Amino acid sequence: MLQTKATSPLLGAAQAAFLGGPVAINLASHDAALVPSIARAFGCRVSADRLEVVVFLSQPRSRRILDDLAAGAPIAAVFSRPATHVTLQLKAAGARIQRLTEGDREIMLACGAAFIAEIMALGYSENFSRALMAPAGDDAVGVAFTPEAVFEQTPGPKAGMRLEPKP
Repeated sequence: MLQTKATSPLLGAAQAAFLGGPVAINLASHDAALVPSIARAFGCRVSADRLEVVVFLSQPRSRRILDDLAAGAPIAAVFSRPATHVTLQLKAAGARIQRLTEGDREIMLACGAAFIAEIMALGYSENFSRALMAPAGDDAVGVAFTPEAVFEQTPGPKAGMRLEPKP
């Protein structure tokens, strides 16, 4: 069962840093009929106290999931590093859609550049890599949530294991 209100961060400092690294970020939710919605995010920001995560989405490319989240649906966010397949999943009972704040566009560009470099080192072409992470323009929004559960999702015997809070 997910806790309803985080009073201390579930994310440790290393986990928070990982979320901002060269990772693929995918979000999932569902509508009232439980039809799933998904979107690729273009970076994220973790609050200094590690209680809130904000992921950045393109509104036109993410309309369904944004509608679902605005209606109060839960959110799952998966962060996976391509070179190692290290993966974390965060879940929350809901999320808040917000305008970008000062510095968010720079974070999106930095996250995109790090991801592009990561997958190019794995042999993906520059054109493909840049197209995949084409930054959202003025249509970007933030999706803020407080993680209520964190799961290890790296392939292997611990995949699916709920992680306990770390300092």
